[in-house]
Amino acid sequence: MTQEQWTAVDRYFTDLLVPPDPALDAALQTSAAAGLPPHNVSPNQGKLLLLLAQIQRARTILEIGTLGGYSTIWLARALPSDGRLITLEADPKHAEVARANIAGLSDIVDLRLGQALSTLPQIAAEGNSPFDLIFIDADKPNNPHYLAWALKLSRRGSLIIADNVVRNGAVIDQSSSDPSVLGVRRFNELLASEPRVSATAIQTVGSKGYDGFAIAIVTTDQ
Repeated sequence: MTQEQWTAVDRYFTDLLVPPDPALDAALQTSAAAGLPPHNVSPNQGKLLLLLAQIQRARTILEIGTLGGYSTIWLARALPSDGRLITLEADPKHAEVARANIAGLSDIVDLRLGQALSTLPQIAAEGNSPFDLIFIDADKPNNPHYLAWALKLSRRGSLIIADNVVRNGAVIDQSSSDPSVLGVRRFNELLASEPRVSATAIQTVGSKGYDGFAIAIVTTDQ
């Protein structure tokens, strides 16, 4: 199996199951033109996030890591008209691009600029929680802290999803000194030892390479 084949299969499913969409396509094009890193989820993964949010019947979503707003659009589209999504972005340039990309969803999406670890306490203080679904896709060294906040801002039945937990297989390298790998490993260990959640992880291959998602459901009231 090669990256070329993974990408071809991804393209096959995208062409079959994820029809072209002007807003989503424009978000990718605008992000690329602005020089944002290509760290957005793939179209298939975006559709998966939408389906998970719909299965969850989510009315409130928290996204940690906006980038250009591509995954934000997918998640926001799963919400009812009176739903809300708060998305957090630390980089002003990324936030500027994302605001343009999600302009049509401004009645549902609230983009907060700033370091997430500073913004999350503000969200808690405002009484915005609990959230039905929390998507973690930001700087990986802070994943353990994001998990702690996700638990604080959730309820029994809340869904917590984290992207990039495989790191091209580096997650099993116990000797790694890579801060992102260390953050993901610690995040996974915390999930495993956390009595308030039931969790698993899936490996993914495709146009974004070899990685994976962690998925956890909160099983007790906080």
